Amino acid sequence: MRLRHIEVFHAIMQAGTISGAAQLLSISQPAATKVLQHCEMRLGLTLFERIKGKLHPTPEARKLFVEVDKLNRDLQAVRRLASNLKNNPDEAVRLASTPTLSMTVIPAALAAWRSKFPKVHCTLASQHTSEIVNALLLGDVDFAVSLYDPSHPNIASESLTQGKMTAIAPIGTWTKKLNNVPLPVVELPKNLIALDLDDHLASRVMDACDEQGLQFNTHTVVQTYLLARTLVEHGAGTAIIDPFTAATADHAKVQCRSLLPVVPVDLYLLTMKSVPLSRSALAFVKCVREAAAECISKTADE
Repeated sequence: MRLRHIEVFHAIMQAGTISGAAQLLSISQPAATKVLQHCEMRLGLTLFERIKGKLHPTPEARKLFVEVDKLNRDLQAVRRLASNLKNNPDEAVRLASTPTLSMTVIPAALAAWRSKFPKVHCTLASQHTSEIVNALLLGDVDFAVSLYDPSHPNIASESLTQGKMTAIAPIGTWTKKLNNVPLPVVELPKNLIALDLDDHLASRVMDACDEQGLQFNTHTVVQTYLLARTLVEHGAGTAIIDPFTAATADHAKVQCRSLLPVVPVDLYLLTMKSVPLSRSALAFVKCVREAAAECISKTADE
């Protein structure tokens, strides 16, 4: 099958008619019909049968569509990458960050950066790390920040700052003099507000607890550190969260203590290898580093 065959076949399978496929591809109906006929001739297969004036894909067509659909998605990705390379000016900044950082570190960083680059166009995307990897590979973003290093062969990662996983509890749980004293994991309440173990930081916390022979009876499981923080602020229990989320908590309602043993948390800058960042993007990275360090400092001072 040639590329044009694949495009027309895929469009017919999507639209259900040759006229609909022609509209999708912005070509004439006779042109779409001719391509389909040539495709069937080259394959030696009948791909569609006409029954009462309607096209019905044959079993062979349905099997072929599974692989053609995968290829079509790849083609769309190539087109998007080519468009990004052509249309995005060097001084535009396109950033992606994980949801946690989008609500904690990035707002302060953007405010500081915008004071120096008031007219540079900027787009922000809040995505999970797996989505961020795809966005970097496709050229949809220039750089990203995450609490997880994806260890991808084509993506460079750099730790901008490092903090510690932090226990957060309703105000009055501990005496004030213990606020700056690390909390041994053996002193954690047995009924924590827990993060889904698919989260790599939550898994590392549980590993530290397992090494101490600790087990927890968890009745509340959440998917984000922001939700865990909010529940604690409402007095729903104790949680272990990242230091950036802890820094943005309402400290009139909660107390924070780092864990012992320490569970480190890195904030990673993710970029495509061998692709330099623009001057304005580098300035944004500097602001992210400073905002993240400020969060770590704030948590340590509580």
